[in-house]
Order: sequence, then structure tokens, then C-alpha cells
Amino acid sequence: MTHALSGALLARATAGKDAPARSIPRRIAAGFFACAAPDLDFVAGFAGPVSYLVNHRGVTHSLILLPLWAFALSWVLAKILREPWRALYGVTAMAIGAHIAGDVITSYGTMILAPFSDWRAGIGTTFIIDLWFSGIIVIGLLASAIYWKTRVPAVAALAVLVGYVGFQYTQREQALEFGQRHAWPGSRVDVQPRPVTPFNWTVFVSDDEKHEFAHVNLVRREARPYSPGDGFIARVDSPYLPLNQAIWVRRTRYGEVDAERTREAWNAPVMAPFRWFAELPAFDGTNGRCMWFVDLRFLTPGREGMPFRYGACREGGDWMLLAP
Repeated sequence: MTHALSGALLARATAGKDAPARSIPRRIAAGFFACAAPDLDFVAGFAGPVSYLVNHRGVTHSLILLPLWAFALSWVLAKILREPWRALYGVTAMAIGAHIAGDVITSYGTMILAPFSDWRAGIGTTFIIDLWFSGIIVIGLLASAIYWKTRVPAVAALAVLVGYVGFQYTQREQALEFGQRHAWPGSRVDVQPRPVTPFNWTVFVSDDEKHEFAHVNLVRREARPYSPGDGFIARVDSPYLPLNQAIWVRRTRYGEVDAERTREAWNAPVMAPFRWFAELPAFDGTNGRCMWFVDLRFLTPGREGMPFRYGACREGGDWMLLAP
């Protein structure tokens, strides 16, 4: 929905000053639907969790294929909105581009050069669900509805949105600097944005054997207390501690026991899709024949369970891939 609303805001902001009044709602509708369209690749999930992992944010999110998708969408929307496809092509292309940009600022990774490369771009400034980001868009649209004769509210909201992402980038740099102070020779520092506020981050220091991470708030002076009944927002916000109270937790890539078998499972051919995807892989336990792994990018305190949890399971002499 955030993608769709951002497309509507962009469509209003880029409408010509002399555009006929009747065409503006149709232009906004085109931006709304076009900006949501790349996520139609969710259908890959019907083929199984591995297919989703490999194909999500792939060809439908490609800058190379953007002109083709814009043509196809503008042609379809022209039939629905009763506007010439050429009049919709520009806003459709911009809306798809806005969707891609909105995904690139998250940490998941977006294959912007598909199908010629599976490299995944990701700046990692913004959590996948950012209420401040979405709120700026909603306020801009509401103001545009009230002051419908001018595009100024939409342009102003887009400017604030870009400024907000820029502010998040500065916070990311501060989180990286904090991680560097904990790093050891040969280690790598990574940071992941977390929900509720742009000051919440999970900081990772990793090498080829282990990760150490801490959930921190960059400006908090005192820990936020939490009691059952305080609500969902308090529950997901309270784990982030002031920098001087950071608690570092260790997770290994191959476990503490039977690491040789865990390495064998991790390097099994069936795990190739998850090895390609996971940037912060960690061992997540065993239940006999299966060795489970997760990507710590998606470890969010206060959230039940971990997405993208995959297991390599021994069947006879071969390994098979299992996902919940």
C-alpha cells in the first residue's frame, strides 16, 4: 500500500500546471496502480518458498526492463482509465521507478539489473514497514485533496520524504561508527534499520564463524521500560538500548556442537539459493536430520518467529531443502 500511495503522490506532484482537471484523477490512479504493480511477483510464492526467495524483487523490479513494463502497464491502464496510453506512459514509468527506489532503500535486496545479473542492490536506510515514511505520503495526499488546484502539497511531501531518507542515512552512518568501535581484526560491520523510529538499529560485527549483534537506539539516554499490556509499539521499541548500555549477543554460523556436519549441510547444493540470499547467515538449531539456518537481517525483537528460515535435511545419502 505504501508503494501504491507513493505512486499516487508522485503522479500528482508531476502533473503539468496546465493539465485538464479531469485528467488529474486518472493520472493519480495510473500512478497508484503502476507503483504497486512490480509486487505482482508475489505469485512466485505459489511455486514454493525457494521460488519466492529467488524471484521476488527480480525481473519486475528491473531498471533494464522498466521501459517494457511501463509500456505494458500504460496500455492496460489506458483501457481501464480511458486515456491514451501515450499520456500515461510517463507517469507509469516514473511510478515503477519510484517502486524500485522504495525497495532499494530497504535491506532485502533488489535485482535492478535482472535478468542479466542477480546482484541485489540495497542501501539499508529504511525498515520494510516505516510508519513515518508512510505517514509523510499520507499527509501529502490528504493535503493534495484539500488543496486540489495546486501540486505544491505533493511536491512538498516528496521533498520531505527525500529529506527523511537522507536523515535515515546519517543515522545509519552513526550506527556503523558505533559498530566499528566493537569490531575486531578481520571482522565486518553491518547495520540494519528497525521499526518505530529511525534511531533504532541492530548493529552486527561478523566474521566467517560468528556474528555479534546489539539492538541499540542512537539517541536514547535511558532504557524504555516495558510491561505486558503496554501495547505493540512499546513491545517492539523497548529492546533498543542506549549505546552505553548495549548488550552484545553472539550467534555462530555453524553452531557450537557438530560444526563439521553443520558446514556440510550449509554447503550442500540444495542450500545454494539461501546461500545466495542470506547476508548474515546463522545456525538456528537442529531437529535430528535437519540443520536449520536463518538470515539475521530479519531478526526483529518483539516479533514472533523468523522469516526465511531454511533447513538442510539428510535423506539417505543426499541433502534436501526444507522450509516451514
